[in-house]
Amino acid sequence: MKHIHFQIKPYTSIKVPIPPNLPNLTNSGNTMVIIITVLISIIVLFCHLFRNKKGLPTNWPLIGMLPAFLKNVYRINEVIIELMERSELTFHFKGPWFSNVNLLVSVDPTNINHVLSKHFEDYVKGPKLYEILSEALGDGIIVTDSTVWLHHRNVAHSFFSHPKFHQYLVDVTWKKVKNGLIPVFDHVSKHNIEIDLQELFLRFGYDTMCTIMMDYDPTSLSIDSPDFPLLKAVADLEHGALMRHVLPTWIWKLQRWLNVGYEKKFKQGLRILDDFIYRCIDRKREANAKGASSNPKDDQDFEVSFDLLTFFMDNEDENTNDKFLRDTITNFFLAGGETTSTALSWFFYLLSNNPRVFHKIKEELNSIMTLNDDIEDKILRNFKELSSKLVYLHAALCETLRLYPSVQFNPKTPVEPQILPSGHRVNPNTEILFDLHAMGRMKSIWGDDCNEFKPERWISKEGMIKHEPSYKFSVFSAGPRSCIGKQMAFTQMKIIVAAVIIQNYHIKGVEKYHVPTASMVLRMKHGFKVKIFRS
Repeated sequence: MKHIHFQIKPYTSIKVPIPPNLPNLTNSGNTMVIIITVLISIIVLFCHLFRNKKGLPTNWPLIGMLPAFLKNVYRINEVIIELMERSELTFHFKGPWFSNVNLLVSVDPTNINHVLSKHFEDYVKGPKLYEILSEALGDGIIVTDSTVWLHHRNVAHSFFSHPKFHQYLVDVTWKKVKNGLIPVFDHVSKHNIEIDLQELFLRFGYDTMCTIMMDYDPTSLSIDSPDFPLLKAVADLEHGALMRHVLPTWIWKLQRWLNVGYEKKFKQGLRILDDFIYRCIDRKREANAKGASSNPKDDQDFEVSFDLLTFFMDNEDENTNDKFLRDTITNFFLAGGETTSTALSWFFYLLSNNPRVFHKIKEELNSIMTLNDDIEDKILRNFKELSSKLVYLHAALCETLRLYPSVQFNPKTPVEPQILPSGHRVNPNTEILFDLHAMGRMKSIWGDDCNEFKPERWISKEGMIKHEPSYKFSVFSAGPRSCIGKQMAFTQMKIIVAAVIIQNYHIKGVEKYHVPTASMVLRMKHGFKVKIFRS
């Protein structure tokens, strides 16, 4: 067998076999062999010429990096971590020429500081994100920019910083713990029932956020676990939003027009969400007209209802129509209900695999609260003082969010062409995506032990919580758009963990390992099945 030698510098030579009867072209079979051989030779040559030495995805002519994406779509979180390690924390992904996908993924703290803080006014959420999410989130705080965003921010800040808000938050959270969470935990532990803890915390999150946002408790968290369509509806919305991000715009718009696939589920989920929110608004208006709470069961539970919907209605102006209320409430309702519950799920997953941390948290609680303490009184009357003493618990919650941030991606778009500190050029057609899940697993940022669950990294030599700059620990974003619900999230998590679960129950995961799903919110892919035992 003869061979033709291709010398491709700086790579090694490639030997392509040529049939010995090459001169005889009259035989059609031999001709076909020659054609196939030449095609294979061209493909091999093409692959060598465009091969990336660092093991990064190849940017092919016309099709961009689509082959690499399709090959790894089912392990995308792991792939992004690998890409960030190989590409010095920033990677420019380019899709096919017809897709208009131009994505810069980064976990570089200097880029985050530059975009979110130092040059905040030069980067926006942008028209692409608005196009993808506005059907679900409308003109709410999550997707808007400029004066619309600033208006939402100012009103929300007035609400969350109001003197009445903190106590109302504590009251609502404790009531749901007492009347919802504890009865369910007691029931499943007594009867040795396996439950999905992730779903349980989602129900808790939705019930409390409905009360805080709209003065209405749907009571989805109960022993009989009633059907609550909003759970699946929101999951479908989140997954559909992610698919709109990764698919070419014309494809998901065609699916929406045809009402098929993820777009069909997105549309159904949006209808369920809208019906729920608008019913809550109508219920509140009727209650206000009668001078009563929109949730009659709560009349005797709280002296004053201080929910966001009431706050807006009491300060109505020409812009406060039902659509404005729907958009505003939906943004805060989804942000608060999803993120805290997801963080709690990952927290107990990590505790179930790290008994050392569990025992240290329990020791801290035992040193603060005695057996004679009235837990309810301690929570309702002086939670701020109790919270300030829970240093190790706070560190463990921060460590959970570092490894499993509830919101994985933070997208931004430059207003005009810019050069990032990493040296990458971006323009208004480039979407910058900060991946916070990958960021928490970078050795260059968090050290060689970055994959370990180690609350001690958050505690100073003096025994206090160690402050990390927001551009390094960005799970609550950074700069002017930093999350204004941060303290609310920590308050709810500490009440649930400190007052109830750690003190009274032991949670054992049915399966040892869980992976996050590919979605806007970093849920566990297959839920979190557990068994609960009384301590």
